[in-house]
Amino acid sequence: MRSDIDALMQTKNIDALMIFGNAEHNPPMYYFTGGGHVSHATLIKKRGSEPVLFHGDMERDEATKSGLKCVSYSQYDYGAMLKEANNDLLLASAVRYQSMLKDVGIASGRVGVYGTYDISAIFGVLTHLQKLMPKVEFIGEPREDSILMRAMETKDEFEVARIRKMGQVTTTVVGKVRDLLVSSNVRDDEVLMKEDGTPLTVGDVHSKIRLWVSELGAELPSGFIFAQGRDAGVPHSGGNPSDLLKLGQTIVFDIYPAEAGGGYYYDFTRTWSLGYATPEAQQVFDQVKEIYDTLMDNFDLNTPFKHYQNMTCEYFESKGHKTLLNTRSPVEGYVHSLGHGVGLNIHERPFSGATVGDDQRLKSGVVITSEPGLYYPEKGMGFRIEDTLWVRPDGGIEKLAEFSYDFVLPMKKWKKT
Repeated sequence: MRSDIDALMQTKNIDALMIFGNAEHNPPMYYFTGGGHVSHATLIKKRGSEPVLFHGDMERDEATKSGLKCVSYSQYDYGAMLKEANNDLLLASAVRYQSMLKDVGIASGRVGVYGTYDISAIFGVLTHLQKLMPKVEFIGEPREDSILMRAMETKDEFEVARIRKMGQVTTTVVGKVRDLLVSSNVRDDEVLMKEDGTPLTVGDVHSKIRLWVSELGAELPSGFIFAQGRDAGVPHSGGNPSDLLKLGQTIVFDIYPAEAGGGYYYDFTRTWSLGYATPEAQQVFDQVKEIYDTLMDNFDLNTPFKHYQNMTCEYFESKGHKTLLNTRSPVEGYVHSLGHGVGLNIHERPFSGATVGDDQRLKSGVVITSEPGLYYPEKGMGFRIEDTLWVRPDGGIEKLAEFSYDFVLPMKKWKKT
């Protein structure tokens, strides 16, 4: 949580955090500011002190909404700095950052740098800034183990309430998609039809998903997956827009919207087969559902998350599927890890991969996904079930949104002959 940041900085011997970029769609900046229309900002937090947000004059009102101490860039004579730098834009910016750091009490020590910004510009500025401030060491951290990712790992109840609300948005959209599919007319060749008599395509459904998410006040900054047949067998294939929707084909629908402006995410997947399923597809789906249910019954407070990845691999291998446990980079079977944390990033701590440390646990306050799946692209099928879960303060595991796990969706306007 944010209240842990100073302790984390102390542990990692970081004297200050320096965050670059916009307040929206920039998780490190959003974590402190709460978003807002503030672009090209800089936030500096000295250990033991409150953060300071530096911003342009035109965005002073938006910056003030953050509740942070705000300082306008106009407090620094950039024209004079540019002249001193012989019109070198990067050097002039570095001179301004030098003044900003000194004004918050940083003239030496270790400064961690974060944010979402143009890499070339920041690299150029930091190269000059390091020369201007030789007693300061600018630090880059591994994303998965950074101070901010460790702080974000546990959520307070306000954050969980926002994620829960996104779960309601998510399941509402999923319900609309389901209703669209099952109410469609079906042609003799088992192709779904729109009301105007033309075939319903994956692209048509994609358009509806984007529309309905937007109407509910959310965004899809990381995309989504609605994929049929072979594409469903490749876990991150978004789906071919020109494909015609057909009965008896597996559909993987993985949707992960976020609050507008780059806020909190939700992550959710269901697998469907319209009208009917082949016996093989039904068998594989049942195996995915069985391990999903087993995991839900076994999740336990403070257990390393990767323990459940191993459990999933062992189960799938007992059913004859390849997994990461004994196959390097499999392209069929169980090909990914079980889950990950969810918050301002769609993927954050704790992670469940076999190589992560035992410190990535199901501790109180984490929000995670559980998403076992099986993939057989050459057989034209893929399967995944996913929900977002909260480890409550009492240690219980709570699903943050409910939705049915039906695999075969009966079609209202079609009967199998």
